[in-house]
Amino acid sequence: MPEVMTANKPAAAAATSTILDVKNLESWYGESHILHGMNFNVNAGEVVTLLGRNGAGKTTTLKSIMGIIGKRTGSVAFNGQQLIRMTSDKIARLGIALCPEERGIFASLDVRENLLLPPVVRPGGLTLDQIFELFPNLKERLKSQGTKLSGGEQQMLAIARILRTGASFLMLDEPTEGLAPVIIQQIGHTIARLKKEGFTILLVEQNFRFASTVADRYYVVEHGKVIDGFANADLSANMDKLHTYLGV
Repeated sequence: MPEVMTANKPAAAAATSTILDVKNLESWYGESHILHGMNFNVNAGEVVTLLGRNGAGKTTTLKSIMGIIGKRTGSVAFNGQQLIRMTSDKIARLGIALCPEERGIFASLDVRENLLLPPVVRPGGLTLDQIFELFPNLKERLKSQGTKLSGGEQQMLAIARILRTGASFLMLDEPTEGLAPVIIQQIGHTIARLKKEGFTILLVEQNFRFASTVADRYYVVEHGKVIDGFANADLSANMDKLHTYLGV
C-alpha cells in the first residue's frame, strides 16, 4: 500500500501518547440515561476495542465522541481539544470519522458515487487509487449500485468512504457483523494495514475472536461504563473473566 496520510500521521516518538482521553462521559437518548461515567483512553497508532454485550453502551460511546448524541456531559479530549460541546462537523475536521454499524450505503448510487459523496475535510485522505489498492473488490464493482453489493462489499465501501475524508482516527462499529469468515479475515487484514500506515482505530466488536487478532488493548463495557481493561499481552490471563463478561 502506498504511503498515505503523511500530513496527519503521528510522529514515531509520539506513538504511545494519548490521542483520545474520555473521562466521566455520560450520555442520554431523550430521558434514557445510557452512559454512566465512561473512562478510557486511546494512544496514537493503537487499535483499541470496546467489548461488551448488546446494549452495554458501546455504540452510544462512539456516537457521543462523534457529537451525534447531543445530550452528553463529562470530558472527551482529542489531541488536547475538548469535544464535548462541539458539533459533529467540527469534530470531523479534527480528523475523527465514524463508520456506523448500519454502513449507510446509498442504494441508488454506484460505488464511485458513494465514495465521492462525503466531503474531504482535511488534507491527507486516501486517493481513489490508494483505496482500490486496499479494496480491489471495489474497483471491480465501481459501477455497481449499492443494492447490488454483498454485505462484505458494503462494509468495505463504508470503511473506504471515511478514508477519503482525511481522518486519521477511525471509529469502526461492528465491522464484522453478519459477514462470512473469509470477509472477516479481509477486514482484519485491512485494519492491520491501516494501523501500519499510522491510523488510530477505536473498534466496537462483539466478535471477540476477531478482535483478538487486531487489538492492542481492550476495555469491557457493561451498563454504560468501563468495568475492566487489559492489554493483548494479558489476554490469556483474563480469558476466564472475559467468558463471564461476554458469555462466550
